[in-house]
Amino acid sequence: MKTTLASPAGLTSDFAFSFTAFFSRCCAWFLGFLWVMPLIYMVWAAFHSGSDAIYFSLDSDITLSNFAEAWHTTPFIRYVWNTFMIVSILLVFQLIVCTLAAYALARVDFKGKVWVFGAILLQLMIMPEALISENYQQVAQLNSIDTYIGVAFPYIASAFGIFLLRQTFMQVPQELEDAARIEGLGRVATVLKVYVPLAKPTYIAYALVSISHHWNNFLWPVVVTNTEASRPITVGIALFASPETGVDWGVLSAGT
Repeated sequence: MKTTLASPAGLTSDFAFSFTAFFSRCCAWFLGFLWVMPLIYMVWAAFHSGSDAIYFSLDSDITLSNFAEAWHTTPFIRYVWNTFMIVSILLVFQLIVCTLAAYALARVDFKGKVWVFGAILLQLMIMPEALISENYQQVAQLNSIDTYIGVAFPYIASAFGIFLLRQTFMQVPQELEDAARIEGLGRVATVLKVYVPLAKPTYIAYALVSISHHWNNFLWPVVVTNTEASRPITVGIALFASPETGVDWGVLSAGT
């Protein structure tokens, strides 16, 4: 019976591979632990009050008073309702404006259409923060400061939404629109009964992106809102955590 021995080069390569895998796994666990540490501290502080929220002492008392104090200090329900209304109003107007604009750019021939589409694409390259001053002046002229419409107004004509729907509408066969016209449908009816049903996946994808983005939007709402009547949840939590009210890490962790 003949036996073969592994070569030293093979043993070295196997050892190097196993060490690399072990080191990579240790680094992954270490980075994951660093990422989860703030969450662990937040959970700890939320159930402890006073100095116990800062120092990890296993014999400290667990309390729910932080949640009660945070609930009575800040109107979270009002903030969540404001955010829901702002996002809902904005999404409805975005879908209407983007649908009409996308159809016009995809199917309607008019003078300067290429330049209009180029201007819309140019809007994608401009950071919204650069237009805060101009947007605030326009909203102030409309007497919409500290209102739902004022928060949603600058984002109604979404360049991303127009571009996305235009590309989808251009893939719809022209024969379907021609058949709808033969049946006597106008432009608006054709859009609603031909283009919109075929673009449902695009609408769903855009709605998810819009809701997630504007639900977490902070900079523009903090500029244009002054009272709890229209403040979204992002601004409410920021004010709740502001140093002017005094930082209680237990209450702050329970509120967030």
